[in-house]
Amino acid sequence: MKVMVRKVGEGYTIYVAKKDLEEAIVEMEKPGLWGGRVKVANGWTLELPDLAPDTRLPITVEARKIGSE
Repeated sequence: MKVMVRKVGEGYTIYVAKKDLEEAIVEMEKPGLWGGRVKVANGWTLELPDLAPDTRLPITVEARKIGSE
């Protein structure tokens, strides 16, 4: 699914346009955000693509939904 990732203060959020959903990223597998799994405030777990740590935000990427609570 396509998600927009942006930085808000010290954290990150994702926005899913098809679901009109914006949620905070509450947990990251890797400190650099990219190339690992992230947990979103609504319980979803997403796998983000492997991008450079200095990738400019906001950016729209293809993320894979791994699961939800």
